Amino acid sequence: MRPATTYPERRDDVRLLVVDPAAPAGAAIAETRTPALPELLADGDLLVVNDAATLPASLAGHDEAGHPVEARLVSADGGSRFWAVLFGDGDWHTRTEDRPPPPELPLGAQLRFGSLGAELVARSAVSPRLVALTFDRTGDDLWNALYATARPIQYAHLAHDLPLWAVQTVYAARPWAVEMPSAGRPLSWEILLALRRKGVRWAVLTHAAGLSATGDPALDAALPLPERYEIPAATVRALAETRRRGGRVVAVGTTVVRALESVTDENHIAHPGDGWTELVVTPPSRL
Repeated sequence: MRPATTYPERRDDVRLLVVDPAAPAGAAIAETRTPALPELLADGDLLVVNDAATLPASLAGHDEAGHPVEARLVSADGGSRFWAVLFGDGDWHTRTEDRPPPPELPLGAQLRFGSLGAELVARSAVSPRLVALTFDRTGDDLWNALYATARPIQYAHLAHDLPLWAVQTVYAARPWAVEMPSAGRPLSWEILLALRRKGVRWAVLTHAAGLSATGDPALDAALPLPERYEIPAATVRALAETRRRGGRVVAVGTTVVRALESVTDENHIAHPGDGWTELVVTPPSRL
């Protein structure tokens, strides 16, 4: 498999693999393009999407001695505190597994990312590179500084800098994700409107999609780290109504699957609410 080196000119012009367990042998797998999605769903089905917007979550800076440091945000921990993974010299042009570690930094170390300052206030037992940073601003000042200073997280297979708009879905809302909930990127408004005209409804939840790789073997083995979610009551009602009418619930991406499975009880009933999920979907998982 060769990874794409850029984003498509049209967000909805990408390949779509269709798996139909009910099809005869040899016809269970077919390839099409994402504009065909309305033909594959039916009146009464429900599409559930993750409306988390993608943050500019890569901060390039240095420590007090001038050593280069990159912080890739992992999650907000309330107020001005974020968990982040630290990297040493270099940037996204170098593969994450080839990046040098950050300089040795004690608790209390001061970091500078452009005009934004941060203090290292905690370190995770999972990896010394996973740290909590408290920034020197709060509220709107902090968010304005993050958007002015940081860039989207990206990886070495790409051919050019990613603009922030390229890592957003068309329905992106709250800035919770540090990497794009990418399964929803090909869903253009044209596709969503075609689904609506066919009788396919759609509902939203918010799940803070996290880092996909760090290059640190211990940390990568622990991914995905706990991620925040929020399921609104309207989405839970739509789930129940769809199942009552015999429709299919189609989750767009693993973040949606993990969030829904985290709020569904042993009687297969989903409940509204918010929290942090540690659920990882693996082959033995019973959904």
